[in-house]
Amino acid sequence: MDTKAFKRSLNHSDKYFRQGFGHGEDVAGQMKTEYNSGLIQEIREHSYTLTRGDVTIKLAESFGFCWGVERAVAMAYETRQHFPTERIWITNEIIHNPGVNQKLRDMAVEFIEVENGQKNFAVVGDGDVVILPAFGASVQEMELLNAKGCTIVDTTCPWVSKVWNTVEKHKKKDYTSIIHGKYKHEETIATSSFAGKYLVVLNLQEAQYVADYILNGGDKAEFMAKFDQAHSAGFDPDRDLKAIGIANQTTMLKGETEQIGKLFERTMLQKYGPQELNDHFLSFNTICDATQERQDAMFQLVDEKVDVMVVIGGYNSSNTTHLQEIAIERGIPSYHIDSAERLGPGNRIEHKQLHGELTVTENWLPDGPITVGITSGASTPDRSVEATIEQIFALKAQMPVA
Repeated sequence: MDTKAFKRSLNHSDKYFRQGFGHGEDVAGQMKTEYNSGLIQEIREHSYTLTRGDVTIKLAESFGFCWGVERAVAMAYETRQHFPTERIWITNEIIHNPGVNQKLRDMAVEFIEVENGQKNFAVVGDGDVVILPAFGASVQEMELLNAKGCTIVDTTCPWVSKVWNTVEKHKKKDYTSIIHGKYKHEETIATSSFAGKYLVVLNLQEAQYVADYILNGGDKAEFMAKFDQAHSAGFDPDRDLKAIGIANQTTMLKGETEQIGKLFERTMLQKYGPQELNDHFLSFNTICDATQERQDAMFQLVDEKVDVMVVIGGYNSSNTTHLQEIAIERGIPSYHIDSAERLGPGNRIEHKQLHGELTVTENWLPDGPITVGITSGASTPDRSVEATIEQIFALKAQMPVA
């Protein structure tokens, strides 16, 4: 399929929208009421620090809603205003935040259900309106919805679209796209649908395995088993790793994406020499600015003295998980929650372990004066951060004085 030609034709369709519908002011007021926080603004204005009693809160200097997320949610709100009576669907969560997605459900926006691992598009009818979420949708999904005669509202973040353009360039030159990401993540599924040949690597360790295979060969059956479901149809490592391009899921750790890019550049330089490098390796910067800013701010925060770290965001939010990784790597007691409701009663917290399950930790707040570091993923509104901070103050105030 010529994905570029399809997207071009979609852009010219009168049933395809990538901008708002002129209800921006109304929606901005609604979102300000529902998601903004006076307390968070006050903390920003006081060097990202707030002390009450024996609790000091230190906020990361970049956290929460990014521009792409805010744009996607605003477009979804506008869609409901513009189509007040039509049936509206969304192909996935608009963003990885349970509260925001519930708001859309309350506005009678319906979510496509997944049955046996597949989305059930049979429920979508001709004339229905379908919203594509911030992390995009696959070409196949867009094609199906277009064929059904749906009105498509595409809220895909421009940073994600930039990655799609990158893999299109790889495909044009017949390079294999090596995508740093999680092969089951919706964004990576969408990105890989625009690629020709592709291989998804989760981390630097997997990338090193691929680099070693490029240089030394290896057990092909083992390679294919290791990357089962993480490659394009018909992929052959002996044939398809001779010319590669680098792309990424925009929410991965910036530093790791850069390391992977440099690793493969060194690998192809070693195998083919400097004269032929450009015939075997392509790299473009596709790291999202907002992801980078939040990670940089987290590194800055963990360099300060904090006793406990709280990371707020959806449990399926990749960028939130990577913020959590940074705290854990520094040995700071760290808790990933999706809302303030996870705190209490008493000195307990229900949180998600890194790459693990939900668990409950008792007595998580230390006795005496403490400093709590707080950040949130790009899909978390300020109001949710405020609720968490207020709950921490309340829990600490209830603790017996030593």
